[in-house]
Amino acid sequence: MTQGRGEMETLTISTVASPLGDISLVSDGSGRLLSCEYADLNERLARLLDRRLGTAGYQLQPGPAPVAVAAAIDRYFSGDLAAIDAVPVLFKGTDFQEAVWAALRQIPAGTPESYGQLAVRLGRANAARAVGHANHNNPMEIVVPCHRVIGQSGALTGYAGGLDRKRWLLAHEAKFASGDLESLMARRDG
Repeated sequence: MTQGRGEMETLTISTVASPLGDISLVSDGSGRLLSCEYADLNERLARLLDRRLGTAGYQLQPGPAPVAVAAAIDRYFSGDLAAIDAVPVLFKGTDFQEAVWAALRQIPAGTPESYGQLAVRLGRANAARAVGHANHNNPMEIVVPCHRVIGQSGALTGYAGGLDRKRWLLAHEAKFASGDLESLMARRDG
């Protein structure tokens, strides 16, 4: 549905299972993903949608997940790490947020990157904190892989889904990207 001025957009909310718990997906009528959040964090999902779309700009309607999105997430958790790369997304953030979120999708699975490295790649070497803030407001965990961003020292830093989930995702990716987590994190500076 195309949203005109003052019109409310109807979005579909669905749930898919994962090894890390149920995941809530919010999609538009074209099957583009607007949000991918762990179901136990649905308050965060609503807060981020409100910021991006306005509290009166959308309504959520339960329905089935877009087949391609659900299949891609399932394939990702089965070891096909590149499956999430083709998921169609609709960011609706600030220009800077959208640039950061797009850059997150370019970090190869199994190769964590620091906030500083991401800032440099974006041509904003002194913006590591701003990159971190945009990363924190990423509305599509897993599909926009903010879990691939680590501290400069290699430490696992904040992740809305919790550090246990972040550690699991990085280990999962290391396993299927033919490496182990410790060596991948050590190579991040190389």
